[in-house]
Amino acid sequence: MENYPDKYDKSLIQAIASLKTEKEIENFMRDLLTLSEAKELANRWRIAGLLWDGKLSYKEIAAVCKTSTTTVTRVNEYLRKHTHRGYQAALKYLQTQAS
Repeated sequence: MENYPDKYDKSLIQAIASLKTEKEIENFMRDLLTLSEAKELANRWRIAGLLWDGKLSYKEIAAVCKTSTTTVTRVNEYLRKHTHRGYQAALKYLQTQAS
């Protein structure tokens, strides 16, 4: 994406970061996104978690998540190859919280 984050993206990031509770974030996301957009984000997050676990193949993940292997591949590229490491940071954080 060109010029990411721009001032509007930064404003959204700051808005999300300002929220204190899961309920506040849930309410904000429900206002911001359509139900299908929210479900798609949640599905990508689920795919990232399954890839992180490493127990299922791409085809198995696609079947479980009712998506294409192209989507699974795209999520994996961001999970493993891109320098942003956003998925990894969140998954590692949740992993430490669970232990």
